[in-house]
Amino acid sequence: QVQVAESGGGLVQAGGSLRLSCAASGRTFSSYAMGWFRQAPGKEREFIAALHWSGLTTYYAESVKGRFTISRDNAKNTVYLQMNSLNAEDTAVYYCAASPKRVGSYYYTLEGTYDYWGQGTQVTVSS
Repeated sequence: QVQVAESGGGLVQAGGSLRLSCAASGRTFSSYAMGWFRQAPGKEREFIAALHWSGLTTYYAESVKGRFTISRDNAKNTVYLQMNSLNAEDTAVYYCAASPKRVGSYYYTLEGTYDYWGQGTQVTVSS
């Protein structure tokens, strides 16, 4: 069992940066794939970024590629999402998720692959 909790959201001006953190519990955290998703008002939750359980591969949605970076610190049981060049379209609630599954790369972009979810943290980008 893994519990995850996001932090680091807030209000930022367009063009600015934020770093979200996802603190996870559990001794096997380092063996989990980790993902970030977001849900904007009136829209469905969407995939943003994921980190393969091996830590060797990252996946990004086209909308954030080149601007967002996912990383992990296993010693701190924490995953990060560095967000740069933010714009109004990035305004959403951001969710962290963890998966123990061993699946093909594509599946790490899907919500159903993840078993454990945080409560979300709000990111608001003012234009």
